[in-house]
Amino acid sequence: MPDLSAELVQQLYRTPPDRFVAARDAAVAEARQAGDPTTARQLARLRRPTVAAWLVNLLAIRRPELVADLVQLADALRVAQRELRGPRLRELSAQRRAVVGALVAEVRKLAAAEPDAPPASRLPLAEVEGTLNAAFSDVEVAEQVRAGRLLRAASYAGFGEVPRPQLRLVTGDDEEREKERPARRPGAQRGRPEAAPRTDRAAERAEQAERAAQRAARAERARQRRALDRELAKAQADQERAETELTEATGQERDGVAVLDRLEAELAELERRRAVAEQDLSRAKLARRAAERAVTVARRRAGEVEAAVEALAAEEGDADAGGGAAD
Repeated sequence: MPDLSAELVQQLYRTPPDRFVAARDAAVAEARQAGDPTTARQLARLRRPTVAAWLVNLLAIRRPELVADLVQLADALRVAQRELRGPRLRELSAQRRAVVGALVAEVRKLAAAEPDAPPASRLPLAEVEGTLNAAFSDVEVAEQVRAGRLLRAASYAGFGEVPRPQLRLVTGDDEEREKERPARRPGAQRGRPEAAPRTDRAAERAEQAERAAQRAARAERARQRRALDRELAKAQADQERAETELTEATGQERDGVAVLDRLEAELAELERRRAVAEQDLSRAKLARRAAERAVTVARRRAGEVEAAVEALAAEEGDADAGGGAAD
């Protein structure tokens, strides 16, 4: 559809299926009013997708980087399947399941963000998952998924290259090519009688490889379970040991608190006794100072009396000496 704007087509295929026809007819009318009959005819040929195809288209349009990762992983998985490389096939198969699961979850989110989308309980997510899985098995389906213009969903429950599913890429010349395509003659597929047996053998080898991959995956899960059981037992033993240490530490803490309480009580008693002693000492100091003052006064008085006594004695001696001379 070279004449159509890719943005216009994406806008139409982002529209929920129940409103697709009205949106397409409005775009056709607008093109006719603009004097562009070619675009109007190409728009009129666009067909309404199923709900599942619309969800895949919505994923390709809204999150093209995720679909590009899917296509890249699909290419690698097909190479590994053709070469029957067991370890690589197991690794890619696990990635495929993870990628498909993530894409289906993303489709659910995108649908929830669309105001006119069906309710979550009515979303055909199984058909979406089948289409995404089919993209891993068929390169044409992968390209159609990436284009974001699917009309119908596809499904494939196996591995390896498969016939093309009932899935179409929308183009403007679909109806014209259908009219120009010649009718298939009976027996037209008889040119290569060995193709079917080869396909069956390839499919059988791919299924055997898948079964081997499943066995290896089960063995890996069992190994991981044993490792986790050992780790759980170790973790439980560590937990029990840690809980025992916690109990002991709690008891030691309780004993330390009791000792500290006792010491604090003793310290309070010592503080009280110290305060009493300080008061007694203050009173003793006051008494000493009073006594020192009294001693000073008494000494001064005693000196004064001694001086008076000495003066009196001197006077008496002089008097006695004068009386003897008179005689």
